[in-house]
Amino acid sequence: MTTIAITANTSWYLYNFRKNTICSLLEKKYVVITIAPKDKYSVELERLGARYIHIDIDQGGKNPYRDIKTLLSFCSIISKNKIEVVLNFTPKNNVYCTLAAAINKTKVINNVAGLGFLFINESLNSKLARLLYKFSQQFADKVFFQNEEDRNLFISNEIVNHEVTERLPGSGVDLSRFVVTPAPDDGTVRFLLSARMLYDKGVGHYVDAARMIKKEYGESVEFRLLGFLDVDNPSAVSKSDMQAWVDEGIVSYLGTSDKVEDEIAQVDCMVLPSFYREGVPKSLLEAGAMGKPIITTDNVGCRETVDHDINGFLCHPQDTLSLYEAMKKVIGIGHEKRLSMGQLSREKMQTTFDEQIIINSYVDAVWQVLNQK
Repeated sequence: MTTIAITANTSWYLYNFRKNTICSLLEKKYVVITIAPKDKYSVELERLGARYIHIDIDQGGKNPYRDIKTLLSFCSIISKNKIEVVLNFTPKNNVYCTLAAAINKTKVINNVAGLGFLFINESLNSKLARLLYKFSQQFADKVFFQNEEDRNLFISNEIVNHEVTERLPGSGVDLSRFVVTPAPDDGTVRFLLSARMLYDKGVGHYVDAARMIKKEYGESVEFRLLGFLDVDNPSAVSKSDMQAWVDEGIVSYLGTSDKVEDEIAQVDCMVLPSFYREGVPKSLLEAGAMGKPIITTDNVGCRETVDHDINGFLCHPQDTLSLYEAMKKVIGIGHEKRLSMGQLSREKMQTTFDEQIIINSYVDAVWQVLNQK
């Protein structure tokens, strides 16, 4: 039987974002091995029917010795398990597992899910990371991109050959899990930002705009934050910053959740004022599938989810006033109009971002690379 590996920098990512892809490959009778650092979701991957193998990956670190150790670990795992195709997600996996696969003459399918601060930062480490990307991607048999800007950037900078690239509509959304759920019509308008708590995701602008709106609307508006806090990232929001905002009464911090649909169901609008170089943000797809209007930036990856003034509003990146005005529009249009805009979000997700489109593309890509001459 053909053995396929799926890798990422957390087991959490594989379980929450790629579970249905894993299940589809298992249904096709492939042997599936999941490779990621161990966390509480590792056992969940095994419960799906996949094998799980731990690997150390220093996600935000810049220690070359640890990265070399990761590369050697990938080499060993691929060789010992006779893996024929690897599907890589997240940046270091795209680089180091691709190189390990090339050494083992194993087929490689990569996913570039946004470039984060890698391509908006001119530090020495970012330049080195771009060089590693350029060297490694010449060995990839297929590279999927989540938006056309990233794809064109890689092609124009000769990081990847045009022939092996393809654009997917983000990571898609499970339309059977995320279903239309209207917010309560109780006189309070609730906003939610769901993401890793990074300033690059626009969290600071969200809080500043919320502070302005709170002064005008008082307790008739609520602002919520959901996602990992104090993460290993130079743009991370600290626990002390978050606590200060909560103490000020501007936002509610909800922590993290394995059932984000329960949190999305309660709100009137999803907000992501990101100026990070996104792929296509999963939180926006999930909110759209649940019938919520969306506010996001006219920025790479984000703009794909919104038809301005149809299913939501686009604001300018790094512009608190623009975000504030978009939030006021959502408040001002009233409950019924928010519901009708949300329905258009659902329709957009159905036609463009259905997860099954992505799953079918991966299954087809696996077949194609296995049958290349």
